Amino acid sequence: MNEATGQAPDSSGAVVHPPVAWVLSVGGGLVLDRLYPLPFVPEMVQGVLVGGIVFLAGLALLIWAAMTFGRAGTEIQIHRPTSTIVEAGPYRFTRNPIYMGMFLGLIGFSIVFDSLWLLILLAPFYLVIRHGVVAREEAYLERKFGDVYRAYKARVRRWL
Repeated sequence: MNEATGQAPDSSGAVVHPPVAWVLSVGGGLVLDRLYPLPFVPEMVQGVLVGGIVFLAGLALLIWAAMTFGRAGTEIQIHRPTSTIVEAGPYRFTRNPIYMGMFLGLIGFSIVFDSLWLLILLAPFYLVIRHGVVAREEAYLERKFGDVYRAYKARVRRWL
């Protein structure tokens, strides 16, 4: 709440920048893997190929979503004001394609590096994103756009 105006800030108030949480998850998983390796990919699976494809799919989704935001002329930065509800591109299928891309990227890395730790850290990463970022973004968008956002939320699922 802005003490001078009594208004809520024009941003989501997310607890963390999602890329920071992602880098911490990847870094933490790789450190844990170095200390105590937990391989999980069967030998018959070409982990680098399969994981690389999953990672690239996540990266492509993230880039597509960011470009869609750019074309709509709204902010991708979570601590800046949002100017519009984006319903085009991947936002027709999921309200959070950037975070879905990050999840796929982490899964892809876990396969590439054959590290169960990276997969395990997907759970806390999800919880931080879901409760510390997405929940706050949803509340912010409802405050700012009201029925327009509620209608979009009713049509498009949070994840898939």
